[in-house]
Amino acid sequence: MGSATVSRAGRHPIKGGRALRYAVLLVLVLLFLVPFYLLLRNALSTETQITRIDGWTWFPAHPAWGNLKQAFDDPSVPLARGLINSLVISVTQTVAVLVISGMAGYGLARSTVRYANAVFYLVLATLLIPAAVTFVPSFVMVSSLGWVSTLRGLIIPGIFQALATFLFRQFFLGFPRELEEAAQIDGAGVWRTFWLIVVPNSWAFVAAIGTITFIGSWNAFLWPLVIGQDQSSWTVQIVLSTYVTAQSVNLHGMFMAAIVSMIPLLLMFLFLQRWIIAGVEQTGINE
Repeated sequence: MGSATVSRAGRHPIKGGRALRYAVLLVLVLLFLVPFYLLLRNALSTETQITRIDGWTWFPAHPAWGNLKQAFDDPSVPLARGLINSLVISVTQTVAVLVISGMAGYGLARSTVRYANAVFYLVLATLLIPAAVTFVPSFVMVSSLGWVSTLRGLIIPGIFQALATFLFRQFFLGFPRELEEAAQIDGAGVWRTFWLIVVPNSWAFVAAIGTITFIGSWNAFLWPLVIGQDQSSWTVQIVLSTYVTAQSVNLHGMFMAAIVSMIPLLLMFLFLQRWIIAGVEQTGINE
């Protein structure tokens, strides 16, 4: 009788601690969702409802769904073109980074050449150089090639990333060599071993690196702002910046365009979330 009472009493702190954790998590989730709520609320509001100080409403009684049509119909703000450009740039850069950095990382992890480590440290040293230092030389080079206001000028300078190469190299150092040796015994060379054995068994890690690269490319602002001097080469981030200028402010259009610009990222995460979560666990340094 006494022991049963003690055991039941001992469970209360555990239940209390669990309830506290859930309460803290709930508060954090709500705080995380506040910006998204404000985006959706303002995107479906009129300019007056957004800027009014008194009479705050949690959500408009009559959502202004026409804001979506206005965002795409505004001739001075090429939202559709910006979305297409951003999608082309982000997908191309992501694929290029995965292929180039993946092969470079695998080569640095498996190479027995005398100066392989020296090459790796040189690649790693580029991470210590601030982006502002290489910005002007990169622009001069792109400008001399005639790539200003072109997708080539927006894509090519970002197709090699030292950080992705470093992460791939560290991942492949921990990749089971037995799988590669079995393929080599069957007559596969280095090239076939990489594409038929290593890559298919690294999809989770590839998805994680690809997601990080895609988001970084999609959200890039400064380089597209300088290179994309013509409306035909604007990305969606440049388009968003045109809603607020010194001459005019279009808040409801900006919020609606921001909601639209988030959709590709949300779809990508929903589609790849299983591989992304598994891959993020593998992005740590193995050695």
